[in-house]
Amino acid sequence: MKSLFGAAVFLALLAVALPVRTQDAMRKETAVKPADSPSQAVLEQWNDIGRKLTAMAEDFPEDKYDFKPNPAERTFAEQLIHAAGVNYFFTDLALGKPLPKEENPKRSEFKSKAEIAAYVKKAFADGADAIKAKGDKGMSELVVDPFEHQQARISDLAYGFIEHSGEHYGQLAVYYRVAGMVPPESRPKK
Repeated sequence: MKSLFGAAVFLALLAVALPVRTQDAMRKETAVKPADSPSQAVLEQWNDIGRKLTAMAEDFPEDKYDFKPNPAERTFAEQLIHAAGVNYFFTDLALGKPLPKEENPKRSEFKSKAEIAAYVKKAFADGADAIKAKGDKGMSELVVDPFEHQQARISDLAYGFIEHSGEHYGQLAVYYRVAGMVPPESRPKK
């Protein structure tokens, strides 16, 4: 009986050890994927949050676009317009263009859900184009941060705006939940 138990334990250990050794061998034989370049890393993050906000802009019902959880908050539409509009403080600065006159385009400038969704999509596409135009060398270029009035690298500024968009994404996820809906990123994948 003891030998039968010992044999079972040995076989169980062998069954666990073989796949681990096989995986280790495969890792050693496969070349390690190189890290993304500086501009690729920024672009990936920029596009990811842009994709999420665009999905929300296209998904949320138009009749709820002026919904806000309480009177002190921005509406769903105003959140999107703000998040997209502020991106031009990065995009225009990175491209050497004059900065926007204000951070919050007016809700009245957008007549429909389609116009807001197109604005969000364009703001992130324009930012992605600016990142591509700057390339790897441009990510280290110093500019003056318009909000902090200090020098900053283009890449650091981009990450700040990515974080800002992420904060608005989080707020909009709460708007979905308060409205009794599930945000697109939280739905089961098909």
